[in-house]
Amino acid sequence: MHANWKTWAHVTKLDPDKHLPPGVVEEIVTSGTDALMLSGTLNVTQENLRELLDLVSAYGLPLVVEPASPDCAIFDGAIDHLFVPSVMNTNDVRWIIGKHYAWLRHASSVNWEKVVPEAYIVLNPNSAVGRVTGADCTLAKEDVAAFVEVADRYFRFPIVYIEYSGTYGDPRIVQAASEAIEDATLYYGGGIRSTEQAAEMGRIADTIVVGNAVYEEGVDVLRATVRAVQ
Repeated sequence: MHANWKTWAHVTKLDPDKHLPPGVVEEIVTSGTDALMLSGTLNVTQENLRELLDLVSAYGLPLVVEPASPDCAIFDGAIDHLFVPSVMNTNDVRWIIGKHYAWLRHASSVNWEKVVPEAYIVLNPNSAVGRVTGADCTLAKEDVAAFVEVADRYFRFPIVYIEYSGTYGDPRIVQAASEAIEDATLYYGGGIRSTEQAAEMGRIADTIVVGNAVYEEGVDVLRATVRAVQ
């Protein structure tokens, strides 16, 4: 396994429910991004996940699957890591531990060397992940910091992920999360569509995740976000 996720500054998130022409895939994997994360909230199936995996696995870039449901927790040989999220700021226990229990209750085998737990703090109420998980997105920075500290110091999650999913987040809140962390790696995702935004969040978080910009802005913008943090 060659992918040390703790060293990544830039991750590109690709959604199995969205289409990418093969030529664009090659431009993405040669953009300078450190890794690809295959992840989505709606309409993700084993079939379209494996189709996307087949499309990107030949290029040798580190690959992460972030499953939306237990049936998408796959360990194909090309996959370096399975990032498994637990949403901290929801009262729906399914998204904290319930889906995870269901996965392990029925899994035929689990490659634990590839599993990396993530503590998700979802902060965009209009996002699919916010609606599906019932996340409380009306958090002050002090609330976010407390959730981060619980995830980091009490539950010992190796990754804390601040997820604004589709909209650019509040740097003050992300800064509060950064200051609350002792050991975990801080990931930020949401609305990065420019060099300036990538640089701003890259100064605060350990790793930025760029997703929608790939589909909405194009590969040139992706490259610009890579240059901003590397």
